[in-house]
Amino acid sequence: MILDSTAALGYIPKRIVSLVPSQTELLHWLGLEEETVGITKFCVHPDSWFRSKTRVGGTKAVNKLAVDSLQPDLIIANKEENLQSEIESLAADYPVWLTDVKNLDDALKMIGDIGQITNKQNEASVLIKEINNRFDQLNSQQKTENPKPKTCYLIWQNPYMTIGGDTFINDMLSRCGLENVFANKTRYPELTTYQLQTTNYQLLLLPSEPFPFKQKHVDELQIQLPNTKIVLVDGEMFSWYGSRLLTAAEYFKKLIASLL
Repeated sequence: MILDSTAALGYIPKRIVSLVPSQTELLHWLGLEEETVGITKFCVHPDSWFRSKTRVGGTKAVNKLAVDSLQPDLIIANKEENLQSEIESLAADYPVWLTDVKNLDDALKMIGDIGQITNKQNEASVLIKEINNRFDQLNSQQKTENPKPKTCYLIWQNPYMTIGGDTFINDMLSRCGLENVFANKTRYPELTTYQLQTTNYQLLLLPSEPFPFKQKHVDELQIQLPNTKIVLVDGEMFSWYGSRLLTAAEYFKKLIASLL
């Protein structure tokens, strides 16, 4: 079954499989070492879990046999990162908590919900309070009188793909004090080279994930975009919505300072 409330499970889970890297990291922060029995091959944080926990395939290619071997009493998944068909297949045999995170408020609610489901309410409350404090500090230090730099954030190459206004990354850009030039789009639209060259923006961000942009990609694009500032950024800071948010605000503060 797919759970629609924190009360629906009815017991404290003892065998959790996480299908979302950022939520796996959150489970570790909450102290669920023994309870977390399975993760995906993309759940690279913490490294100790990546090396020791049973891997159940990828976020979009879950190995059902591997999940069956673990006999979980809770699977944690995400509406965007996991495939609906795979979640429905898993939900036929196991309870699945399906999250949907599109902004910071959604992320904080998700943290609270997982804390309640796993009997880690106190730990989750501490985490939520500290994340709120750090983003409040980020907000107070922004120079609101300055116009927000128009920004394009790429997530893929061949084809180029960017982010729309209904995504978590868009919310993080806004909290940085940056304006997503494609905020009028939804989800992850493809872009042509012509669109990259003719759209009005001053800053192009190339993240480390999901496509691993490197300096060579900066150099290639700079030839086509001579008047655009192109910067490599840590994609996890913009797209991981669990305990990574503790360090994201400080990262954003330093990033913006480096751009001024």
